[in-house]
Amino acid sequence: MDSAGQDINLNSPNKGLLSDSMTEVPVDAAVAAQTPAVEGLTEAEEEELRAELTKVEEEIVTLRQVLAAKERHCGELRRKLGLSALEGLRQNLSKSWHDVQVSNAYKKTQETLSQAGQKTSAALSTMGSAISRKLGDMRNSATFKSLEDRVGTIKSKVVGGRENGSDSLPSPAESGDKPLPDHTPF
Repeated sequence: MDSAGQDINLNSPNKGLLSDSMTEVPVDAAVAAQTPAVEGLTEAEEEELRAELTKVEEEIVTLRQVLAAKERHCGELRRKLGLSALEGLRQNLSKSWHDVQVSNAYKKTQETLSQAGQKTSAALSTMGSAISRKLGDMRNSATFKSLEDRVGTIKSKVVGGRENGSDSLPSPAESGDKPLPDHTPF
C-alpha cells in the first residue's frame, strides 16, 4: 500500500507513530508560494513582495561577491606595498583610541576624575596642614617641653662623654644615676 496515499485514522491505537514504509515527500515550491503568508494581502501584493524579496536576495549575493573580490584586491595591494596585518591592526587601534578620546563619555569621565583628583589633593593638603598645626601645638605643650629637656640631658651626657675622648657611655658612677643593667649580646 502506498504510504503517501494512506488515510490517517485518528482513532487508531497507532496514531502519531510513523511506519517504516513512510517516506519524506518534498514540498513543492509552487504549493508553498500559494499559501498566504499574511492575511489581508491580495495575491498581486503578495506576488510583488515575493518578487522584491527575490531581487533583494540576489543583490545581497552579488554584493557579497563584490566585497570578497575587493577584499582580495586590497590584500594583494597591501602585500605588494609591504603592509602587514599587524600594521593594519595598529592603525585600527590608534583610530579606535582616538574615537574613544573624542567621545562624550570619555570626556565626562576624564572631567569627573580630574575633579575628584583636585578634591582629593585639597583634602590631603588640608589634612597635612591640620597635622602640622597639631604637631606645632604639641611641641609647644608643657609635656613635650619636659620630654625634650630630658632627651637633651641624656644627649648631653652621651655626647659629653665622647667629647672627652671616650667612645663609651659614661660609667654609672660618673652619671650619678642608677647603674645600667648588663646586657649580653646575642
